[in-house]
Amino acid sequence: MKKIVIAAGTGFLGNVLIRYFKHTCDEIVVLTRGKSEVKNSIKYVHWDAKTLTGWETELENATALINLAGKSVDCRYTEANKKEILDSRIDSTAILNIAVLSCKKPPQHWLNSSTATIYRHSEDKQMSECNGEIGEDFSMNVAKTWEQTFFEVPIKNTLKTALRTSIVLGKKGGAFVPLKRLALLGLGGKQGKGNQYISWIHEYDFASAVAYILEHQLTGVVNIVSPTPIANTTFMKQLRKSLGIPFGFPTPTPLLKLGAKIIGTETELVLKSRNVIPDRLLQEGFQFQFDTLEKTISDLVK
Repeated sequence: MKKIVIAAGTGFLGNVLIRYFKHTCDEIVVLTRGKSEVKNSIKYVHWDAKTLTGWETELENATALINLAGKSVDCRYTEANKKEILDSRIDSTAILNIAVLSCKKPPQHWLNSSTATIYRHSEDKQMSECNGEIGEDFSMNVAKTWEQTFFEVPIKNTLKTALRTSIVLGKKGGAFVPLKRLALLGLGGKQGKGNQYISWIHEYDFASAVAYILEHQLTGVVNIVSPTPIANTTFMKQLRKSLGIPFGFPTPTPLLKLGAKIIGTETELVLKSRNVIPDRLLQEGFQFQFDTLEKTISDLVK
């Protein structure tokens, strides 16, 4: 590919994509709230994710635009934080719609972040793009509004894809680092009842799936998750096994709620059952390098 623009690409997922594409892409531009600079052959351009201030010219002739913007949901759901979670996703997507529309030669393909949390809590049914059930709560409503804002503006000559991504596990970021720390401290038992499903994906497969979507021009919504959701109890057991830890104290729901309040987060992040499968990727022939939890965790603990 000639040129990729990654909006809000300085975080964990942005760096995963940069590492994956830097040897196969002629130019990578990162839109950042930080200063404009060139570092390690990557061009960083300042934007505020709300207004057009000149950064939009970087979208011209791009092979791909990948938008990762959005406040982290790892916080308490106060009214102020809920507003920022929603606004950060809607504002950035809306201004990118305006920016892409203004291009003389717009990006060929725009991939916009979404979330597998858009599907309801499910212990009974696997959620695919075709038959997934979307319910009503704060997180699901944010996801629905986010995708609506993205798709409601059709753009000639630009393909659009929403990435319904679940938990991305990486060696230096994402959910794996704190989970590993808990296990090492002896707290690697089940969380809550332990029957809630975890849909995860290895950081390499996340980036590889993004590349596959671009190469095969997949549009619409795509679940970016591994093929087999795993119950929380099984997930934590496999983590302890890979770390050589025979036992982990479980964390009951009341204790999780207390702990979440103390550290400033929400129990939804660990208690919601994300029972999501990547039907479209599998049907299109994508092959996961880390298709099992055992392979994934074994690689990450090396």
